Amino acid sequence: MRYFVQTRSDSVSKELTDKFHRLAAERGLQCDEQTPEIVVSIGGDGTMLHAFHRYIERLDEIAFVGIHTGHLGFYADWQATELEDLVDLMSGVKKSDLLSPRIVKYPLVELEIHTDSGVRKYLALNEFTVRGIDGTIVAQIDINDQLFEMFRGDGICVSTPSGSTAYNKSLGGAMLHPAIEALQLAEIASINNRVYRTLGSSLILPNHHHCDIYPRNEQRLLLTVDHLSVPLGNLHYVRCSVAKQKVSFARYRPYPFWNRVRRAFIGYENTED
Repeated sequence: MRYFVQTRSDSVSKELTDKFHRLAAERGLQCDEQTPEIVVSIGGDGTMLHAFHRYIERLDEIAFVGIHTGHLGFYADWQATELEDLVDLMSGVKKSDLLSPRIVKYPLVELEIHTDSGVRKYLALNEFTVRGIDGTIVAQIDINDQLFEMFRGDGICVSTPSGSTAYNKSLGGAMLHPAIEALQLAEIASINNRVYRTLGSSLILPNHHHCDIYPRNEQRLLLTVDHLSVPLGNLHYVRCSVAKQKVSFARYRPYPFWNRVRRAFIGYENTED
């Protein structure tokens, strides 16, 4: 099996990466940066985002596995103390009840960014945001090519189901199971008074719907896709939809989504898992 390790720069992650390479070589795994079958992320969820965007052109050929070295790793199945078990399962030295990893696929958000210079497309694993650089923004929100609302506030966040546990959650958005092919639009500090009215709650759109964000002219905006800042010319609008592509994760053992949620945000262990 061909693998590559995406790691962050702290000493703990670097030490684990060296150990992973040593164990992998002993078990016959081949490190291949160009054409890996499995990409192992060692660090936090930010490290996984870097791995995703690094191999975004090869999503149909790659599955991801996460090992977290911090306090919260929502995309990570494995802890640092379980490194040897993971390598044994990847190499086939240790057999699991699954015999081979179960590949689970999560939905992504596709963005079409229309500017003076043309159209650029992006994929987001967690979320896309648009904010005002100089303060609040005003934007028209269309759903399926029909006006829905005029937004005024700090910004807008559009998240994937797996990204619903990230920034979207801090905005009061719902947590969606990744089996649901949908996107979620959440307001960032919207202004609601007798002049400006918005829905005031997040919207969940199914995979055959889309939403368009039309900012008012002459606003300076900051667009982000996951951890990336997107350079702009003159933005006309952004179209958001559920992508046809999905991201794949290799599950070498069962790890139900709601167990992840409980362990990440509530903290106690379920002895019946």
